[in-house]
Amino acid sequence: MRAYLTGQKMKRYKKFAIPLFVVVGLAFQSCKSEDKKFSDDATEIAVVTHEAFRLKKGAVASSFRIPGELVANQQVDIYAKVSSFVEKLLVDVGTEVKKGQLLVTLDAPEISSQLAGAESRLKSFEAVYLASKSRYDRVLKTSKTPGTISQNDLDMAFADQQSDLAKWESAKAAYREITDAKNYLEIRAPFSGVITARNLSAGAYVGPSGRGSEMPLFTLLEQKNLRLVVNVPELYASTLQKGSAVEFTVRSIPGKIFKAEVSRLAGALDDRLRAERVEMDVNNAEGELLPKMVAEVTIPVNTDGNSFAVPQSAVLNSTLGMFVIKVENDSSIWVPVSVGRSGGGLIEVFGELSDGDILLKSVSEEIRDKAPVKAEITE
Repeated sequence: MRAYLTGQKMKRYKKFAIPLFVVVGLAFQSCKSEDKKFSDDATEIAVVTHEAFRLKKGAVASSFRIPGELVANQQVDIYAKVSSFVEKLLVDVGTEVKKGQLLVTLDAPEISSQLAGAESRLKSFEAVYLASKSRYDRVLKTSKTPGTISQNDLDMAFADQQSDLAKWESAKAAYREITDAKNYLEIRAPFSGVITARNLSAGAYVGPSGRGSEMPLFTLLEQKNLRLVVNVPELYASTLQKGSAVEFTVRSIPGKIFKAEVSRLAGALDDRLRAERVEMDVNNAEGELLPKMVAEVTIPVNTDGNSFAVPQSAVLNSTLGMFVIKVENDSSIWVPVSVGRSGGGLIEVFGELSDGDILLKSVSEEIRDKAPVKAEITE
């Protein structure tokens, strides 16, 4: 009985076993087809099309900002030349003066006495010389009659005349010296400008040395013409030439842009900042700007156009270095580069590159080296 039942089960198992194997086989075949289709689709998805461009040389226009200082075109501290007392002040802080204008008168009574003495000596020596000259003229006239005047007497008369003439000339020089010293009692402006400091009052003692010269009488600045002084870093020292135009702003006049041209270049770097001193002349006829103001200077930087310029997005900055990705035979190639100046969305690159190479416009580390890639040239 058990053998009969076992036989019946075996018949039913065989009856359903064949269709089951068929179903499993079809399912396995279907899975293999799906896997192959998925693999093909994955391969197609991996080869993504990227925007690219043909490499060419071009100029990069940019600018950088550095601080500068406005200084007076001319500035002088005025001191007294002779020891004296302040008699009369004619200007004060903020006074605009013209060249040659009288600023202060000083008083020195001893100079007046010295001048009177020098004038007296001058007249005395003049009289002596005139008498000596008259004597020589008479002797010379008499000597023309033979046997009247010896040659020695004539020579002595001429020597006396020349000696008295020299003394008279010396008296003239002494008189001029004291006259010049007296002229120093009137101090005048050496150039047109504005008085920015006054350190004396009427009756004060002033002089060339000692207590009276500790501080200048006045400080005079030329305000109509200023100098903009900047220290250009070594990297950008070659970008400015004489006549180059720059723009600058000052905090006290926000929103207004001033312009200036390069007038003077130092031609060397200083030891402290490793920068070149550059000066621009600034016309300040309206008086908007003041000496000692700090300016924010914008200096343009333009390359010569002999280097390769690429979009900044085309440069990959990775832990391994800086690269651009070149497309060759539908494959990516990481090309090491070094970069230069940047501006306007472009940047200079230097490396093993040739004119006409196809580079990806936007790169990332997801685009591996020597990976399949498709490039669509957009420009």
